[in-house]
Amino acid sequence: MAAFNLTPSDPSPFILMGIPGLEAAHIWISIPFSTFYIIGLLGNSMVLFVVGKEQILHKPMYLLLCMLALTDIGMSTSVMPKALCILWFNLKGITVGGCLTQMFFIHAVSVMQSAVLVTMAFDRYVAICNPLRYATILTNERIAKLGLVGLIRAVFFILPMPLLVSRLPFCANRTIPHMYCEHMAVAKMSCGDFTVNRMYGLVVAFVVIGLDLTLIALSYSLIIRAVLRISSKKAHQKALNTCTSHICVMLMSYTSCLFTYLTQRFGQGIASHVHVTFANFYLLVPPMLNPIIYGVKTKELRDKVGKYPCRR
Repeated sequence: MAAFNLTPSDPSPFILMGIPGLEAAHIWISIPFSTFYIIGLLGNSMVLFVVGKEQILHKPMYLLLCMLALTDIGMSTSVMPKALCILWFNLKGITVGGCLTQMFFIHAVSVMQSAVLVTMAFDRYVAICNPLRYATILTNERIAKLGLVGLIRAVFFILPMPLLVSRLPFCANRTIPHMYCEHMAVAKMSCGDFTVNRMYGLVVAFVVIGLDLTLIALSYSLIIRAVLRISSKKAHQKALNTCTSHICVMLMSYTSCLFTYLTQRFGQGIASHVHVTFANFYLLVPPMLNPIIYGVKTKELRDKVGKYPCRR
């Protein structure tokens, strides 16, 4: 079997299957997928618009919500245009450049989102445990710098992934049983040794997800300890309410992320269509629900969002 290396001269070396085993139902599957994508796009765009328009919302917490909205849009948009081409028009071919670019953006935005969630947990920790110093510790400028650090970290960790894949030899089988170019899904199609890819993926997951989850858990354990020391029931309730939306978003994001990651590497007994469907839900459902959760739980944002339809 002839092997080849990935080079930009290969016009369409990969074929994305979509959801394996459910090809006949692709047109029906596209309905919830496109609906989730449009709702997420509109919701996150609304958050960006309202926060940008309202001077009173130019605060660290709302800047973090804007960063989360941008990562949500980036995650779903990295996948859905090509996914809908597969589901609607059966256009399954993808070029080397397109595949590697998609791989980079999906994983980089995911790592960036994790950094935003850690910063949001730290924001809540300072707001509840050290409220008098909140304005001096977390300024808009400092939030922007933390966002830049998160972006640099994402590029630093993820850029090697497409570079490592581009060095692998690939044989005649060029069909990827997935909806998008996920790192290990592409690497597994190689007829060479992809141990370096596997090990690098594990290192990134351990450093990024492991470290970020540890920091988030530490922040919320300190928050819970501080809340339990508050004698006033009203203050108790207010402190917990400020954290509820953040906890919901984090549970939703990390649970689906970990499930997708673990099944891709260790879930040989799980049917392909189950894994691919959940992998797509990870990129679609949190971006759709995040603006809804924050819109409902954050009174200041809810009031400002409600103001615009009323004006019309």
